Amino acid sequence: MRARYRADGLPEEGLAPDPVTQFGRWFAESVGAGVYEPNAMVLSTVDERGVPSSRTVLMKEYDERGFVFFTHYGSRKGRDIAANPRVSLLFPWHPIARQVIVSGTARRTDRGESARYFRTRPHGSQLGAWASDQSAPVASREELDRRYAELAERYPEAEDVPAPPLWGGFRVEPEAVEFWQGRENRLHDRLRYVRGAGGRWTVERLCP
Repeated sequence: MRARYRADGLPEEGLAPDPVTQFGRWFAESVGAGVYEPNAMVLSTVDERGVPSSRTVLMKEYDERGFVFFTHYGSRKGRDIAANPRVSLLFPWHPIARQVIVSGTARRTDRGESARYFRTRPHGSQLGAWASDQSAPVASREELDRRYAELAERYPEAEDVPAPPLWGGFRVEPEAVEFWQGRENRLHDRLRYVRGAGGRWTVERLCP
């Protein structure tokens, strides 16, 4: 199973001076191209024993400070980050033969930021955050549905739902960001921004 990649490449000329601006350009193009859930990213973490794990999460915002997602802090990823905050993010935009790979450090957002975002979630998603003790074993699907039903009765549609104390955001502060563009003959373009002293970004080209 092989795909033919696009001929147009990623030259150094015309790159943005920093990876966040360049990400914004590519993100807008992925949206314009109709990529399904372009804010979906694969988050990879490592636990205290060095065992890696990956899962897909949704980026909810980004700026020069980093890339933000929200989760249950007691989940496997939350526990992994508590033990080792170094993480990797991968945006797999396969329909346009592009990937963005972010290496950096994850830190919790402040409680106010987490609560503000929680209030923007649909009511059902707010209840789901309370019903699910993420990554913990549950006896059955019926048990999970029962928890949700009890919460729905306690917090009807018009009533505010408080943010769970163990739920909130992480911001991944980038230290390196690679932009991968598929090319013909598997000679892909890979340009990586690396943060140096004083926060200055340099760009290096990698062999495919």
